[in-house]
Amino acid sequence: MTDEAHILVVDDEAEMRDAVSEYLNLRGFTVSAAANGEEMHRILAETTIDLVLLDLGLPGEDGIALTRQLRDSVPVGIIIVTAFGEAEDRVLGLESGADDYVVKPFSLRELLARVRSVLRRAEASGGQASDDGNPKTYRLGDSLYDRQAREFHRADGTAIELSSGESDLLELFLDNPDRALSRDELLEKTAHRDWEPFDRSIDVRITRLRRKIEEDASHPRLIRTVRGVGYLYKSHE
Repeated sequence: MTDEAHILVVDDEAEMRDAVSEYLNLRGFTVSAAANGEEMHRILAETTIDLVLLDLGLPGEDGIALTRQLRDSVPVGIIIVTAFGEAEDRVLGLESGADDYVVKPFSLRELLARVRSVLRRAEASGGQASDDGNPKTYRLGDSLYDRQAREFHRADGTAIELSSGESDLLELFLDNPDRALSRDELLEKTAHRDWEPFDRSIDVRITRLRRKIEEDASHPRLIRTVRGVGYLYKSHE
């Protein structure tokens, strides 16, 4: 099913837009293309899109703002594209809700791997029952996480939407309670990609997850920082 997905390529550079569109189309994807945010919104209103490949360097409307709009309005995978050296843009993009990023110049094979990874994670969030023996529901303090539906519910019943990447991260912690996990291990098991030295993306994802599941994200009780190692899910006090 992954390779039957509909991808929207948003890039103001016609040559790049056409090359990426052709490459993905030849690999079985349905592909639409847009040169700016206005065209992107029009296509999203007219058809169902599974993943948006969004260049942050678009003229006009800010790419970070477009990422936030996508995350707030449609259930879609988001991979942001940034120029080499723009590390801050990558961090802001992930904080705004992107599932992954790719840096120009990139290889089309690398892009394909990341597209398939994000689509697999999104497909897994569709609520298929697991036969691996893991419990379906976890209690996290006074809140609940439904693993089958991939939904987080606060004590007052409020449902908090988690992205596929955030669900992957939370479930990795739940499968390894009270064990410190290094940043390398977290990246390897949730991002499914090679990563750059000093990559801050896992710290950004932890921050996003804490904001959603912790009572006080500035003083986390569930996802603890282990100095010099990484992070740990504290299953009980």
